[in-house]
Amino acid sequence: MELRIFTEPQQGASYDQLLAVARCAEDAGYGAFFRSDHYLKMGAVSGEPGPTDAWTTLAGLARDTSRIRLGTLMTAATFRLPGPLAITVAQVDQMSGGRVELGIGTGWYAEEHTAYGIPFPSLGERFDRLEEQLAVVTGLWETPAGETFDFAGRYYPVADSPALAKPVQRPRPPILLGGMGPKRTPRLAARYADEFNLPFVSVADTVAQFDRVRAACADIGRDPATMRWSNALVLCCGRDEAEVRRRAEAIGREPDELRENGLAGTPAEVVDRIGRYAEAGSGRVYLQVLDLADLDHVELVASEVMPQL
Repeated sequence: MELRIFTEPQQGASYDQLLAVARCAEDAGYGAFFRSDHYLKMGAVSGEPGPTDAWTTLAGLARDTSRIRLGTLMTAATFRLPGPLAITVAQVDQMSGGRVELGIGTGWYAEEHTAYGIPFPSLGERFDRLEEQLAVVTGLWETPAGETFDFAGRYYPVADSPALAKPVQRPRPPILLGGMGPKRTPRLAARYADEFNLPFVSVADTVAQFDRVRAACADIGRDPATMRWSNALVLCCGRDEAEVRRRAEAIGREPDELRENGLAGTPAEVVDRIGRYAEAGSGRVYLQVLDLADLDHVELVASEVMPQL
């Protein structure tokens, strides 16, 4: 079981705060530092100092860290055209020495699109566009050097592309897909994903959706063992109940609710909870850290939870 750190900067974070968490995670031995890709805080408060762009942030971290892997849960397909996205991710992969992973989804938060003038099509069209984006991004990266790439898409037609720039990781950086959609999500994951991620769902829902994705893999002749399986869960760990409660209050949650829906409690409780997801087939857990000033939280899990996994 690998632990990774997952942040939500749209809730209010500067680049320096994110860098501090990423360096702490790197020094503590976590497998990766990931961030969300949102432009608007969830909730009524403004979210000062305002949004930070996911791929601009990761470009900075690519130069300001040295070992930890970097990625998004999840880049919104509505935010970027597939060709420029392929170039951006390839460049950040080069800047990091091959440490980048691309998590991508349809986009879902309508209000942030309205707030920043981004078109927000229907869910069906967003899935159609995501499927074309995946075809274009992977096609550009996987085209052999010296050859060109074409794609007869409805939304994103590509003609005679030199398919540059190339990422360091070959044939391409890992792609993460996820979500609880019962049909198109498993089908897209089976075709394009290196990792399938489920955010904030129960063990029972994890088992059910993993089974759907495995079935979709079987339908196209893919070995499900070639897929990585992961969950993302909010973290609230403390050395004792008082520390658990303090950390829950800092993010506006209740300890009992977090024990039910996230990873909350003492290190022993968190280890037990992670074990249940491992039994469901998960091999990675993204720890959603919401209080970015609390670096002791990150270090506590590294010292008291990680060795037991």
